[in-house]
Amino acid sequence: MKTLLVLLGPTGVGKTALSITIAKYLGCPVISADSRQIYKGIPIVTAAPTQQQLNEVRHFFIAVKEITDYYSAGQYELDALEVIEEQFRHSDFALMVGGSMMYIDAVCCGMDDVPRVDDETRRTVNEMYETKGLDYITSMLRLLDPIWYNKVDLRNPKRVMHALEVCLFSGKPYSSILSGNKKERPFRIVKIGLNLDREPLYSRINNRVDEMVASGMEDEARSVYHLKHLNALNTVGLKEWFDYFDGKTATKDEAISLIKRNTRHYAKKQLTWFGRDDSINWFSPSDKAKVLDYIKTFH
Repeated sequence: MKTLLVLLGPTGVGKTALSITIAKYLGCPVISADSRQIYKGIPIVTAAPTQQQLNEVRHFFIAVKEITDYYSAGQYELDALEVIEEQFRHSDFALMVGGSMMYIDAVCCGMDDVPRVDDETRRTVNEMYETKGLDYITSMLRLLDPIWYNKVDLRNPKRVMHALEVCLFSGKPYSSILSGNKKERPFRIVKIGLNLDREPLYSRINNRVDEMVASGMEDEARSVYHLKHLNALNTVGLKEWFDYFDGKTATKDEAISLIKRNTRHYAKKQLTWFGRDDSINWFSPSDKAKVLDYIKTFH
């Protein structure tokens, strides 16, 4: 049976290193499920695989989109399924690796057929956000789709803007388009989760941020600062630097401290999301042999 292995877990837990081992064992590429590593120009901030790792194993969806490109979980579903189908033509296994919850769910469960919004509508909503702020667009969403307004994370501009774009473009409430029905896939899906106890995980996150800073994280953030309004850059590790550059954060040390804190918060959010999925088989990142033994049971 054709099998999609999904290696997932919170940020900083060690997915990339183990994915290289698994990919070499299976003789297959890595299909990245990371909504930020897909963009060019920010490899440090996104903790993208190193050049050595990219040389060791072929990767899909790493640094393939410009920061100015619009890309969604719905488009990722289509693109990733195409790569998976091609992989299954000459192998029984495909390997998807990442921590972006929406990307993983898009492939494993499917996305609703939300209409693709045209560029004019997207520009209109973006201009509203830029000139009038988040409160204005959330109030518009409340007017056009009160059901989704009560469900969406109102602090997430990307989610609010996307729903508003669909409302304006389709003339229908965004919530009316969502079916919530899981799509059946013509292959088996095996989910392998990596996790650590909270203190070791948080320590790894803090240490990784220090390594990023030492590797030139600030300079990388400055290189894209002029594009800070784009959705692609609305992410932990850049927002904090942008606030520092804007004078909203007093010192560099404070900005780094906020990156660590917000990354830990994001890891907690990921674990809460994944915790709802009983199909995930959990391992410690040091359990390389156990993970490989588990994969062998599906041969």
